[in-house]
Order: sequence, then structure tokens, then C-alpha cells
Amino acid sequence: MLIKTVQLLLSLSILVIIHELGHFLAARAFKTRVEKFYLFFDFLFPIPTLLNFALFKKKIGDTEYGIGWFPMGGYVKIAGMIDESMDETFLASEPKPDEYRSKKNYQKLIIMLGGIIMNLILGWLIYSQLSFWQGEAYLPAENAKYGISCDSVAMYAGFRDGDVILSHDGGTKFASFQSVPKEILLDGVKKVEILRNGEPFTISIPDDFVKVVVASRAKNFIDFRIPCMVGEFSEESVIKDKLKKGDIILSINDSTVHYFQEAKGILANFIGTDVSIKFLRGKDTLATSVKVPATGLLGFRSPSDMHELKGYMDIVETKYGFFASFAQGGKLAYNRLKDYLKQLKLMFNPDIKAYKQIGGMGTIGSLFPATWDWVAFWQLTAFISIMLAVANLLPIPMLDGGYVLLLLFEMITGMKVSDRALEYINRVGFVIVIVLIVYANGMDIYRALLGK
Repeated sequence: MLIKTVQLLLSLSILVIIHELGHFLAARAFKTRVEKFYLFFDFLFPIPTLLNFALFKKKIGDTEYGIGWFPMGGYVKIAGMIDESMDETFLASEPKPDEYRSKKNYQKLIIMLGGIIMNLILGWLIYSQLSFWQGEAYLPAENAKYGISCDSVAMYAGFRDGDVILSHDGGTKFASFQSVPKEILLDGVKKVEILRNGEPFTISIPDDFVKVVVASRAKNFIDFRIPCMVGEFSEESVIKDKLKKGDIILSINDSTVHYFQEAKGILANFIGTDVSIKFLRGKDTLATSVKVPATGLLGFRSPSDMHELKGYMDIVETKYGFFASFAQGGKLAYNRLKDYLKQLKLMFNPDIKAYKQIGGMGTIGSLFPATWDWVAFWQLTAFISIMLAVANLLPIPMLDGGYVLLLLFEMITGMKVSDRALEYINRVGFVIVIVLIVYANGMDIYRALLGK
């Protein structure tokens, strides 16, 4: 939990600084005064007059830079604009040349889009660097030679353990095995062609399958089967001093372990007892013994990096040069953006009721691995950056998208929205944003209490 929390705070800190930097740079480009630039809030959000203090602050020029004590978000206070601080004292005076309200509409629009643009650029740059340093490694669906492992949700759709996925809807290849769940959920896949016991077979995806998946909160309802290879160890692992990363467990007592997914079921029969574990290290077959804890888990996960599975699965690898990596990063960022928009579409579908699965900080934090993994950290940071860009563009008052909508209204109609009208609109938006925050984080607490 500590490692997840630290990763979450570090990731959000980077994203907040980059987002607010976008507003800051755009404001400065149009000679607009920025009074504050804060990571985190220097008040008890959402009450701007309560517990006003900063952990650090320093004034440079017209701007006070600081780190607030309330670790959620951050803000830039642009002169002449109502923001998170809800400071409206400037409305009593005439607009000054260096205030936001004195700027032309196209300048205001760029200022408000600055944070969103920076989040998109950050996502693109992170994906580009990951492509350059890591390359791309993926498993084509048809190359999962040991077949798939299914949970109850996948079985509801018609899949069975050991099926080999070939294509969908008349021969269209899946982008990769990793993309199979996403394509079924987001792209409206109707039929999946498979091999079952060596014979071709077609699965018709039930019409209500997306609704079932959303209701069950299943993240990956299928996985590809692999030998029981040791990846990373957890802190509580009972075998981290006996086995090494890359070892392959062959048997537990007299039960042969063919695949990683079988180990948990076998261990459930030996909780609280000593078991003998036979494993393969390189070409050597070794053995050790360990007491199975009450959790029924030895404390390791399978390798998360496709590169590590190359000797056991037909992994496709691609390397990118420095310049080619930027094109690949743009492609990845675009695909993540497109997928997130599809998820939002599900969120507003009244039949699927995906809004019931919305979450707050706890949900985001749970996405991070329990052990520190820089590749996973940057992949998640890039995705969250794109997610925040889209979320901030929603036409809700107080969010960037709310300001953008009003500015577009003024630019198209030629009618100016008065400062007082903006004040009342932002108050309504403030309430909406607070309700959404309370709902999202409340759902995290509710699910935690229920153990879901």
C-alpha cells in the first residue's frame, strides 16, 4: 500500500505541475499576471478560507510559487479570473491590462487549453521514450500456444480454458493478445474465431456481455497460459529467499504445475502445511520446501514484461530509433486517447451503468503495482495524463472545458458573458465538481468496506 501511495503521489505531482505549467506559460505568453503557482492546495479544498498555509512558498517577480499541505491537485491563480481559490475581490474594480478578463477571447482560449495541451504532449513524450528505450513487445493472439485461462465472466461469453484465439468477426486479427479484452468491450466484437481441442469453433459474444463485465469489475477476463515462471516477489513472499526470478515451478508436492494459473488452486489444498516445490533453474531441476501461509499464496507474480517470455512464447519485438520513437509514441498516445473516449461513452450509456464503477484516488492508486516498476509507473503516468486531458475538457463549469465552452459561445455569437454571470456559473460548477469528487471517492470507500 505504501509503494502504491508513493507512486500515486509522485505521478499526480508530475501531472499537476505539467498541467498547471501549461496554463502558466500560456498566460505569460499573453502578458497575463499569474499570482500563484501551487502544487497541492494551500487550503482545505474545497473551502478556500480554511487552514490557509503552505509547506513551502517563495515569491519570484509577481508570482508566488509553493507547495500546499493538502495533497490533491494544485492550481495557478491567474489575475482577473475565478479559480479554485474562489477569490472574487477583483470583480469590484475595473479590469487591468495584465488581467485575464482584459485579454481577447482567442488568448483566453489558449490559456484555458494550455493545461490540456501539456498533458497530451506529456503522454506523447513518455510513450515516445518508452518506445525508444524499451521497444515494443507483444504476443499475437494466435501465438498463445498454451491457450487461454478464463474467469467466470469469460466462461459466460463462451470461452473455455485452453482455447486458442485466432480472429474475430470473419477473420479480422486482434492487434495483440493483450488487446483482446479491450477490443471485445470497446470495439463491438460480435464473434470470436478460436481453436478448441484443435478444432475450429466460433464464439458468439452475448449482447449483454459488456454490461456483465462492467458489473463484475473484471479487468482482464482472459489471460494467456504460460509455464509457472517466477516474476517479481511481494514483500511478504515466503519463497523470495529460495527461488529466483526466472525459475519455473514444475510441481507442488505430487501435483504437476503445468501453468502459472494452476498454482493458486493447488496451493489452496495445502494451507498451513509444508510443501515440496520442484522447480527448473536454467537446465537444472532443483527442489525446496516451504510452509504455505494462510493466504494460500507463495508471494510472486508471473513476468509482466513481454521480453522476459521470449524464450517460452512467440513474442513479436520491434525496436525504434530515436526519431521513429516519436511517431510510435504519437500512435500509442492517439490509441490511448481513442480508447478512453470509448470508455467515457460506456460511462454515459444508461443500459450499461458504467458510472456505478467510477472511482477516485483509491481506484487510480490501485492501478499501480505493489512493487516499484519504473516502466509500469511511466506507462500509467502517460495514460493518466491523457485521461486528465480528456476529463478537463468536459464542459463542466470550473473545469477547463467549462471555460472553453463559454469562450466558444462568446466567439461564435459575439455576446459577452458578464463577470457576474461567470461568477454564478462557476459556483454551480464548483458544486458539481465537489459532488463528483465526493461520489468517486465515496464509491472507493464503499467498495473497500464491502471488500470489493
